[in-house]
Amino acid sequence: MKIAIGADHGGFELKNKLVQFLGSLGHEVSDFGTDSKEPCDYPLIGYEVAKRVASGECDRGILICKTSIGMTMVANKLSGVRAASCRSTEEARSSREHNDSNILSLGSRFVDEKAAEEILKVWLVTEHAGGRHKRRVDQISDIEKNVRGR
Repeated sequence: MKIAIGADHGGFELKNKLVQFLGSLGHEVSDFGTDSKEPCDYPLIGYEVAKRVASGECDRGILICKTSIGMTMVANKLSGVRAASCRSTEEARSSREHNDSNILSLGSRFVDEKAAEEILKVWLVTEHAGGRHKRRVDQISDIEKNVRGR
């Protein structure tokens, strides 16, 4: 799977660990920064990752900041992106099964490396359940089109 990843300074260390982890699982990873612990602006990084997922250039995306809130907000501004902030494997599974999330947002303040790896593993292998959940994801897409079409 081709995965875009990005983090601000608050998620820099966890991002680097997850890049290695994803590589060990055989995934192709494109890293969109940041490249240090120096303060940076998360919206620009979140946008770069979300843009790659929305365009289909990457299959999925991962965003990391201290809380995951800001990155999730940025990513969900793009049509076709369904970013989910997850702190547990249960949330990760549900975000894929029910909402067909294509970007996982992690908060480095709330998940350590081990927890992040477990969440990521579940998120990567869980399929969208379809059925009534597909109908609801389609409704989200329809709302997105109507709002952005104005």
